[in-house]
Amino acid sequence: MINKKHNILWFAPDRGELWNTMKCPYCSNSDTRVLDKRETEESNVTRRRRKCLKCKKRFTTYERVETLELTIVKKNGRRENFDRHKLLVGLLKACEKRSIPREKIENIVDDIEAKFRAHKKTEIDSRFIGELVMKKLKKLDKVAYIRFASVYREFADLDSFKREMEKLIKNK
Repeated sequence: MINKKHNILWFAPDRGELWNTMKCPYCSNSDTRVLDKRETEESNVTRRRRKCLKCKKRFTTYERVETLELTIVKKNGRRENFDRHKLLVGLLKACEKRSIPREKIENIVDDIEAKFRAHKKTEIDSRFIGELVMKKLKKLDKVAYIRFASVYREFADLDSFKREMEKLIKNK
């Protein structure tokens, strides 16, 4: 049985499958089947692989617990809502044309967001975010780290790049 009003998962014993009202992103059909469900290591995100019963295409959804809204305090003092997608896009740009699976990048975003939530504060300084991202990227990929650092630290000239590269080489 499908409860379209409340977007709830139902088990269909006659079919032996989980069903829900998640709409297919390709054809907007609301009859989809969950093929696979996985929890992240921290169990804060549920990943579901789905199949549309009408067009037969597959897609993935992620379920997260809705929590308090976080506010980011920018360098200039301006405040804006935390945007997970904005953080993901920044990491994707830094990792562009590198052989880094998207799943690893999304795990970094998950880890960073979890650290914010652990602080139990509703306002987070943007420098805290930048430093966390750089720490994660430094471990993951040095080129992605330099790309991100060049934007985050606002490298103004080649000497700035050179100094950062020398630090990386020295600490290798």
